[in-house]
Amino acid sequence: MQDSKTTPVIANPWQQLRRFTSARIALGRAGVSQPTQPHLAFQVAHAQARVAVHLPFDGEMLERTLRERGQEVIRLHSAVPDRFTYLQRPDWGRRLDEDSRSHLEARAAKLEDHIDVVFVIADGLSALGIHEHAVAFLDAVLAKLKPEEWRLAPVVVVEQGRVAIGDEIGEVLKAQMVVVVIGERPGLSSPDSVGVYFTYGPRVGRNDAERNCISNIRPAGLSFDRAAHKLCYLMSEARSRKLSGVKLKDQAESSEQPLEGPTAERNFLSTDQVDS
Repeated sequence: MQDSKTTPVIANPWQQLRRFTSARIALGRAGVSQPTQPHLAFQVAHAQARVAVHLPFDGEMLERTLRERGQEVIRLHSAVPDRFTYLQRPDWGRRLDEDSRSHLEARAAKLEDHIDVVFVIADGLSALGIHEHAVAFLDAVLAKLKPEEWRLAPVVVVEQGRVAIGDEIGEVLKAQMVVVVIGERPGLSSPDSVGVYFTYGPRVGRNDAERNCISNIRPAGLSFDRAAHKLCYLMSEARSRKLSGVKLKDQAESSEQPLEGPTAERNFLSTDQVDS
């Protein structure tokens, strides 16, 4: 008879490394299978990812929150009629529907000043990420931009939008550059991740090589402040060099001082340096 105090789970010798990542590593095994706990955790994570994809976008809440912060907001909708079509027809999510296009053109005609940048917030594949992090990230960016140096368009909130929808919006508003803040495809450890896509000279037909991407923006990933720092660097460089994409490299961290103290010498693979 098996001792009730023993366990059939065989621990993985790399288990200590799990403190450094949320990735599914060093799960151990029970015979030739996964232990029950990580197997159930995987099923929960998969369910959370599916929920994030299909969660209805609360554009009204987002608009209200932005207006409370003093932001002017334009609400638009892509050419996608529903979520099922959004997943089946990515091309429709890249363009505005007719009513939204007409509304945006009318608003553009009333803008007197030249627009340097327009911020577009779209639900993408994770409305959850946008609900929880988009406003906080935008706050971090705006805190780093000097109003006298940057002329901003009203914040555009788009439902059922894809990344390239920012090209049409930027083109209609005649903006020098567009920043699309969008919910990223959920991973099994990151259902709330937000991505930022930056394009200089937006126009319909731009390709992905002409954009810069900052991904995994969330409290458990890239912090709002560091992501905002990277974006502001790219915006400044793009304005100077008049380009974006693969020709514009992110060197925002190159001028920062190297780490000092114990952290700089620490090797996370070494067992004798793991904090007790």
